Amino acid sequence: MEFKDIILLLHPAIAVLVVFPLIGIIVNRALQVRQRRLQTLTTGKSKISPTVGQEHVQLGHWLTGAVVSIVLIAFANDIINNILDNQVWMKSPFQVIFIGLLFVAAIASLYLLYQAKEKKWRGIFATLTGMALVVLGCQDGIYRKTDQWYISHYYYGLTAALLMIFSLSILRDIYQDKTNSWRKVHIILNSIALLLFIGQGITGTQALLEVPLTWQSPYIKILYEQKCDTKSCTIQPLYLPPNH
Repeated sequence: MEFKDIILLLHPAIAVLVVFPLIGIIVNRALQVRQRRLQTLTTGKSKISPTVGQEHVQLGHWLTGAVVSIVLIAFANDIINNILDNQVWMKSPFQVIFIGLLFVAAIASLYLLYQAKEKKWRGIFATLTGMALVVLGCQDGIYRKTDQWYISHYYYGLTAALLMIFSLSILRDIYQDKTNSWRKVHIILNSIALLLFIGQGITGTQALLEVPLTWQSPYIKILYEQKCDTKSCTIQPLYLPPNH
């Protein structure tokens, strides 16, 4: 397994080890927060610890950072491989510099979003972070499956990341809004995000099967050229030099 294959597997490894466990804990805390609120309204007290709300918020912060991070890792892997394979830095150095600046802008904007307190700045940094992700996702080399967007790991992941960024940006508004309108928006959007994460687990498994490792790529390329995904066919083993 080559170094680029290890980087390829870094994305699903972080998702399995960090993101999905966080999602499970956050959903549990969210249900406890709601149950405690309802018990307090009806009986004036609850056996559920008041710290569950703080835990839910803190874990939500970590989840947003983790989701954006693994999206950037996946984008970086595809984009850098495309730049190296097609020598883009020789043909269009400005494009390579621009892509590098986009990664810096995404990371910096997310950091500043965590720090921002005023509503205006939260909106600005959330928008900049989201725009950087969208533009990076449009670069050559990204595995998108646009013709099958409804089962695309890319579109599910990007949408979930944007929802996480938006949820982070409205967090202060949720606690300041006496009408609970922002709380309802938060619940609806994060319920959608949860469904997208479930879809991520399914489409991610599919993507791992479809994206070949380095040594598999020549064979997979021939299979697609002969349209073996739509019909039965056989390919001959490729000749490799003796040192392979």
